Amino acid sequence: MNAAYVKIQDCVNYIRSITEFQPRVALVLGSGLGGYARNMRVEAEIPYGDIEGFPVSTVPGHDGRFLFGYVGEVPVVAMKGRVHFYEGYAIEDVVLPIRIMGMLGAEILILTNAAGGVDLSFNPGDLMVITDQIVSFALSPLVGPNIEELGTRFPDMSRIYDPQLVASIREAAAENGIKVQEGVYLQTTGPQFETPAEIRMFRTLGASAVGMSTAVEAIAARHMGMRVCGVSCISNMAAGILDQPLNHEEVQETANRIAQTFETLITGAIAKMA
Repeated sequence: MNAAYVKIQDCVNYIRSITEFQPRVALVLGSGLGGYARNMRVEAEIPYGDIEGFPVSTVPGHDGRFLFGYVGEVPVVAMKGRVHFYEGYAIEDVVLPIRIMGMLGAEILILTNAAGGVDLSFNPGDLMVITDQIVSFALSPLVGPNIEELGTRFPDMSRIYDPQLVASIREAAAENGIKVQEGVYLQTTGPQFETPAEIRMFRTLGASAVGMSTAVEAIAARHMGMRVCGVSCISNMAAGILDQPLNHEEVQETANRIAQTFETLITGAIAKMA
């Protein structure tokens, strides 16, 4: 049996020894967005560090725990913080949490992140519904022996962001008076911020926002048949657009500033998706 699959099963078995909670929706909370937990009726919490072999986040703004509970009446497992390739983890460990949540029963995956605005019409604080992605600048999580128990060797990615789920986010935004942008998310490896020349290239390629996560998670989820959607918080304008240096503190400050709007959007979208 594939060693990566055995690791997934071991993690799932440990979680099942703590809670039998059955999620329908999986939610990944990105930089500065971990406060969403206050919108959940939490039934169980499991710190990542308690799960043997599980990668632990080292980035400020990523608390590092699974939350099991309800958003309204919808059973949700939320990742309060994620892990990134730039932290030194193998790509299969970066997507391990996604695969675990799918194995626990989640059918829908909502990805969130803080991202740099590449589209010149964006402003810091905008929320962007992800309609497609570019991941050519990061390693695919499917490289290596295929985990046949999860999915096919060559999965289709032509509709990686589920149109019905995207429509649910749009509807939730409209009903709550929230303006949302839409666009293509591009993932780099990081951890350095991009250069102005790279941002110009990304814009030419059709990217609307850029970050260091999310896209590989979406690939892993689609590989195993989960339905995927995502929202980016445009935390800053990307390099070369404004005459100022980039820093992680700005990312967190912007995410904190629009946290309430983000939470309202996600809560409304979950209700519609379920």
